[in-house]
Amino acid sequence: MLRLCIVLNQKRFLCEPSGSETGHLGLSRATAENVHYPLLCIFRTEKQRVYERMSTSFIIESILLGIGLAMDAFSSSAVNGLNEPNMPKWKMFLIAGTFGAFQALMPLIGWFCVHVIADAFESFRKLTPLLALLLLLYIGGKMLISGIRGGDGEKPALSPTDLLIQGVATSIDALSVGFTIASYRFPQALGSSLIIGLVTFVICIGGVLIGKAFGTKLSAHAQILGGCILIFIGLKIFFGF
Repeated sequence: MLRLCIVLNQKRFLCEPSGSETGHLGLSRATAENVHYPLLCIFRTEKQRVYERMSTSFIIESILLGIGLAMDAFSSSAVNGLNEPNMPKWKMFLIAGTFGAFQALMPLIGWFCVHVIADAFESFRKLTPLLALLLLLYIGGKMLISGIRGGDGEKPALSPTDLLIQGVATSIDALSVGFTIASYRFPQALGSSLIIGLVTFVICIGGVLIGKAFGTKLSAHAQILGGCILIFIGLKIFFGF
């Protein structure tokens, strides 16, 4: 009973005794030392468990996962920069933000599906590579045809619809990350997804900048190259290489 009262009244499970012979609750030093560590292991609040999991290793793993997932988004960002070498800064951030948002959202959707509709999600997950291929074939093919027909004419700017399609196509395989983080509680899953989205955002900014640098040099051939890259990304996702 005495130990239970200590747990309920001391959120920190009884601080180390002070220099006196009695602790904060009037217990002797020996009694405090005997109850402190067992209670700390047995009675922990949910918030403490969350903070413990948000460790350095958790952050590093999420960053590495984000880097791996962001490669297709990076390539697509480079293609967009390639196609618009004079792209304004606000559009760079819009592109990177879109890819980052989708990369953060998909693992969270996957986590939710694993916990709620696991069987149906497993069936849908098998179709995601085909869906990504079709979406990127559409965008890449349109860009390729425009580059071949357009010659040295003005290149069409990236439309909001095309950007959304790219965002979905390059992030849809991240639904599978729901299985990777299935053991996480929701706060950990949310934290990991946000880290993945932030990493993707930073990487995509770099992709746009690289694409803009090469787009200035390649000029009329930029659309053709960009279309081929998007088609290649779709094939890579579909065949898993």
